[in-house]
Amino acid sequence: MAPSVRLRRVGFAAVALASVFLLSACNPSGNAAENFSGLPVASEAEPIDVDPESGGETDDVSEEELEGPTFEESDEPQVAWWEQGGQIALVIYGSSSCPTVGKEIRVLEPAGEGNRVAIDLVQRPEDEICTMDFVPHSTIFWTPVEVTTTEPLIVEVAGYEVEVPIK
Repeated sequence: MAPSVRLRRVGFAAVALASVFLLSACNPSGNAAENFSGLPVASEAEPIDVDPESGGETDDVSEEELEGPTFEESDEPQVAWWEQGGQIALVIYGSSSCPTVGKEIRVLEPAGEGNRVAIDLVQRPEDEICTMDFVPHSTIFWTPVEVTTTEPLIVEVAGYEVEVPIK
């Protein structure tokens, strides 16, 4: 076999192997993509269409679209579409030293059959000593491919059922 043919085969194998590693990084397991103390903040503002002939006014862009969903201090978990529906944000208020953390997202009913997921939480030791403060903790999940933003999403988490409206 000629060296150039052997080199092409090795190159093709390397590209195929790299593709497998990249695709495996897409988080098909349902594990959390991000986990942090505080509230999620939109990484970049949405692009705004500006009509210079009308004095630079924005065209049909609401404040919510510019800023993203808002989360309020609450005893109940809050869930919202994040990053234009590509992710799902879970916010739970509680102790800063013993935060309630999302672990995994599972599809219970795919789009067209209920559009329902469950979010499992990290189990904390019962004898753990925690501060008595009340702060937000956020967990971000990739949106499972089996659900859609064009139907309300029902999220089961911590004994609650949260409905996320159509995006």
